[in-house]
Amino acid sequence: MIKVRAGSPYPLGPTLTDEGVNFSVYSENAGGIYLDLFSSPDQNEPSETIELKEKDSYVWHIEVPGIRPGQLYAYRARGTYNPSEGLFFNEHKTLIDPYARALDSTLKWDNSVFPYDVEGSKVMKIDERDDCRFVPKGIVTDGTFDWQGIRKPERQWNRTIIYETHVKGVTFKNESIPVDERGTYAGLSRDSMLDYFTDLGITSVELMPVHHHVDDRILVEHGLTNYWGYNTIAYFAPDIRYSRGKPGEQVREFKEMVRAFHSRGIEIILDVVYNHTAEGNHLGPSLSFRGLDNRTYYILDPVDKSSFIDFTGVGNSLNSSHPQVLQLIMDSLRYWATDMQVDGFRFDLASTMARSLYSVNMLSPFMATIHQDPVLSKTKLIAEPWDIGPGGYQVGNFPPKWAEWNGKYRDSMRRFWRFDRGLLGEFATRISGSPDLYEASNKRPHSSINFITCHDGFTMMDLVSYSGSHNEANGPLFMEGAGENFSDNLGIEGHTDDPFIKGLRYRRIKNMLLTLIVSQGTPMILGGDEIGRTQDGNNNAFCQDNEISWYNWNIGHEEKNLRKFLKHIIALRRSNPVLARKNFFMGSMVTGTSLKDVTWLTPECQEMGIEQWNEPQRSTLMVWLNGRSTEEIEYEDMPITGGDLLILFNSSRNEIMFTLPDHGKKWELYADTNLPDVENLPFSLNGNRYLMMPNSSAIIRERTA
Repeated sequence: MIKVRAGSPYPLGPTLTDEGVNFSVYSENAGGIYLDLFSSPDQNEPSETIELKEKDSYVWHIEVPGIRPGQLYAYRARGTYNPSEGLFFNEHKTLIDPYARALDSTLKWDNSVFPYDVEGSKVMKIDERDDCRFVPKGIVTDGTFDWQGIRKPERQWNRTIIYETHVKGVTFKNESIPVDERGTYAGLSRDSMLDYFTDLGITSVELMPVHHHVDDRILVEHGLTNYWGYNTIAYFAPDIRYSRGKPGEQVREFKEMVRAFHSRGIEIILDVVYNHTAEGNHLGPSLSFRGLDNRTYYILDPVDKSSFIDFTGVGNSLNSSHPQVLQLIMDSLRYWATDMQVDGFRFDLASTMARSLYSVNMLSPFMATIHQDPVLSKTKLIAEPWDIGPGGYQVGNFPPKWAEWNGKYRDSMRRFWRFDRGLLGEFATRISGSPDLYEASNKRPHSSINFITCHDGFTMMDLVSYSGSHNEANGPLFMEGAGENFSDNLGIEGHTDDPFIKGLRYRRIKNMLLTLIVSQGTPMILGGDEIGRTQDGNNNAFCQDNEISWYNWNIGHEEKNLRKFLKHIIALRRSNPVLARKNFFMGSMVTGTSLKDVTWLTPECQEMGIEQWNEPQRSTLMVWLNGRSTEEIEYEDMPITGGDLLILFNSSRNEIMFTLPDHGKKWELYADTNLPDVENLPFSLNGNRYLMMPNSSAIIRERTA
């Protein structure tokens, strides 16, 4: 029998002490909490069970001398089992510590992991079978790490370029990475990957969820997985699936990855899922939160406490209005921002986090707390500004410190380049940073995370290759994807060797990439779009851990040219501050020049008027960006001039001759999406006329000394 001590209620979770480990866990409604200790991962029962007898403010705690990092543990909770009252206590069920820093394995599905008898005829009858051999165990870890003096890059928002990707997907078929490191944190931090990102010009990599997640049972039974990982069960634990070492080493490997990225000046942003957990609806398993205190962690139906209010579409909603749940979320975020040194967070279905009781409220406890937090308020905060609940679409409404995925930008860009008409004014507003959404609330252009594709939906290649989704690989139960993609196959559905169709497709992809990079706001590129990645028309590949989702790095000539094109235009954005303004356009004359900060012109070089903006068939535009801007503050190390730029857009099916402004300036062609490559760019232009091919765009730059 191990001799134990009272321990301390804080900090929550396992904490190394001079003598051993302090364990603490919250449960308001439990009648008793037990700590199970395991000597090996494959144990069918604990080697030691210790009752936690100390409880302060609903925090149960104990110090266990003599145990060190590597110790496996879990909890069990005794209490009332009454699903009709939202109580699922069942002392036979092994429970994951919500504050576990690492887990030793993935969940093995078995009927015994449910709190009720799923095989019985009586619904919700308690299940008294032990499930410890199926449930992952927490691992006590040593958080010390040598960061070697490498600090966070702290990229300014207006100079941020985001690349969204998946730890496994981007590395698994990359032959420059050792086989045993592909699909892992270690593989992602290889020099070949870091060289790739820095060469492309990326400043920030946004990783799809790396918190330890559960593969839904229904997916596993159909031979699928939750590849995307939006099904979290442990908010402090890096997912063991992306580790190459033994259990527990995933913490060190993740830190090594972050350190490697920071050494190259690249930020790490995590996609986090605090809106729901992997325990599903009221019929789901009891893995952690449900068994420890279902009433605390979830939003229950006030009429029927056996059911949940579901704003997320996956069965439950985490109750972020509860002080203890809010503390869990904040402690988790601070842990990743400090101990793990990540630079920011993208919040999945962030409207759910902003709900106070049932309504979206930007003054909710979560929003207010994160705003005043001395650590988190300084990180990059990105909202997916919607959920499926009432009033859930909140694009433009998040507080000033937040940036948002701008779904209106996405749809406008797709439709404009698909030949939809009557969009020129909307198009101009979106490439200006969406001032209609952000300027009135004292935000800046960077608040708009501009994206045309993301993990959820078509890749850019599929956007120009399919008129509808082809999710057959998901099976009949998981076919559903986005209904309106604003896509176009350009003549043939799916793959083709027709050189004319392929030329049209690559030109449109380049149009969208060019538009994305020259738009005011923060550009986000879906990883793989720069090499023509396809998911074979699958616009909901959440369950495809295979070639559908993995990047194919054995690319051909067209894909290599596409990547060079994106690198070329990113280099312009990074070198010319007019493309990365801190402030919105004023539309007024700039002191010391004879020009406005931005001038909207017709192909005939006439300034656009109300009449032209309202022409429904008009689909051409020239944007003149003034290289100097007095409302932008200039510092010695941050000059604000890179010369004037002309951005030419022709989304019509006709050749259009553009007349360039003649103000004593000399122009050079920097990029044209109709050209096969960028090898001979830029080159000087003679005269003041430039012919644009159908469905194309171009950048013309002022030649400076």
